[in-house]
Amino acid sequence: MTNARTDAPGLPVGTGLNGLLSGLRVIDLTRNLPGPFSTRMLADLGADILKVEPPEGDPARALGSLFDSLNHGKTCRRIDFRQADDLAQLRDWLATSDVMVDSFRPGVLTAMGLDAATLHARNPRLVMVSITGYGQTGPWANKAGHDLNFMALSGALDQMRAPDGSLAQSNVQWGDLAGGSAMATIAILSAVFSAQRTGEGHHIDVSMTHGLHAHLVMPRSTAALLAPMLGHRPGAGEDMLNGGLPCYSLYRTADDRHLAVGALEHKFWRAACEVFGRPDWIDRHWQRGAFPGTPDAQALRDEVAALVASQSLAVWAERFADADACVTPVLTLAEAEAHPLFAGDASVQPWHMVPSA
Repeated sequence: MTNARTDAPGLPVGTGLNGLLSGLRVIDLTRNLPGPFSTRMLADLGADILKVEPPEGDPARALGSLFDSLNHGKTCRRIDFRQADDLAQLRDWLATSDVMVDSFRPGVLTAMGLDAATLHARNPRLVMVSITGYGQTGPWANKAGHDLNFMALSGALDQMRAPDGSLAQSNVQWGDLAGGSAMATIAILSAVFSAQRTGEGHHIDVSMTHGLHAHLVMPRSTAALLAPMLGHRPGAGEDMLNGGLPCYSLYRTADDRHLAVGALEHKFWRAACEVFGRPDWIDRHWQRGAFPGTPDAQALRDEVAALVASQSLAVWAERFADADACVTPVLTLAEAEAHPLFAGDASVQPWHMVPSA
């Protein structure tokens, strides 16, 4: 067994957030992206994370900076999961821990003597969360998969289409992160809360494909609303939030960049129209009856597109800088990192303590 500590910074000391989970001990058996990002968030909030890797290490180690960003603040140890003595040591660690997170295929925990019955016999309060691709049971339970597969099977990938219908392959791993990491973190904290009150732990499975499908709340709801109007379920560029509304869409600029117009509510559309210099557009809004798929909505989108295409992104960014209109430039990653929202914030964390009055 080997032992190492990763010391890349998480939340800045003194934020008040990095002690929220102080005292929570988590054994992390996961690899790659979904599990490590979940436990990294727990580490950022003060949990004590012991990352247990196989002898060859987490595959993400080959991508240095990725491994560091996912595992800062954790203690890393390596064991041989095929050796009885190493597994016995792991069970000893689990006997005094609050949480175990794994990403093995169904049946692997039982084969290693890490099933719920065995572990709860020594530590009844232990919370176990297993992150799987397709769930613990069913015909797909033992199939391999990655983010792209979870996206494809959940129905989420089909929603990521350009107006011409072509698919976009996102460079943000929504299946791993939204369907896996976020759902796992919710499960962990919920089960810990229950264990603290009842003294009983749980074994919870998080299916990334099912978790991602659960995020399709808008397209599933708006499809039921718009299908009777369109005569079919809305497709690319036809739904309320994928380009069907002129007030909520992406528009190409003169320099081949894009402007994000998110003026979903009429008050924001009014403000946007003022900046565009087109007061005649104000009442051509879905809250005034201009629903997706109507001839006027399609005509207005073409008019907005022509106007936006007449100027560069820098011009539109400057014009909308002081407008409360929900209109923003589409930034590159480098531009986002330099933006005042993020500049100087090395941790780039979503959580910040609100100062007391």
